[in-house]
Amino acid sequence: MFIRTERLFLRPGWIEDAPELARAIGDESIVRNLARVPWPYCMDHARQWLTTPKPEKLPSFLITVPEENGRIIGVCGFHEEQGEPAIGYWIARSHQGRGYATEANQAILKLAQAIGYRRVRADHFADNPASGRVLRKVGFVPTGRTSKRPSLARGTTSLSVEYSAELDDGCSARMPVAA
Repeated sequence: MFIRTERLFLRPGWIEDAPELARAIGDESIVRNLARVPWPYCMDHARQWLTTPKPEKLPSFLITVPEENGRIIGVCGFHEEQGEPAIGYWIARSHQGRGYATEANQAILKLAQAIGYRRVRADHFADNPASGRVLRKVGFVPTGRTSKRPSLARGTTSLSVEYSAELDDGCSARMPVAA
């Protein structure tokens, strides 16, 4: 499965992508904000992630920029969290602040609706408020719940803020009404 947005191309990863994937995610400031990614991240980790089968209804995508020769700048996709679909993503530091995370997440929320999901979860570590801003931009709302969540890279648990998005028939998350 492939997804084209205005500026991005989301595609599956292949084993040949391992060196570039390892390079793109090889930044401790990125990895420490992810729950399931170890630090230091090495080529073997990239190969393992790329070759691990993903359930059909929980696809993951490499985020690439066609104008940069298809360079890998991040990952986004689905995983299961407490029996529900959840999204996760990261963008390489060199490409942050350009709206790529928002654009990629808008695209996968449309895919979530096409798959048949009506509700999608997300969370971010409390010390990573930028991720919360991205989630709110694409229609996630805080649930009011926090939890301690393990982080392989941090080697400990950290406070995590929970969000959810209710998907409507228009293939997008319902945007919260401003107060």
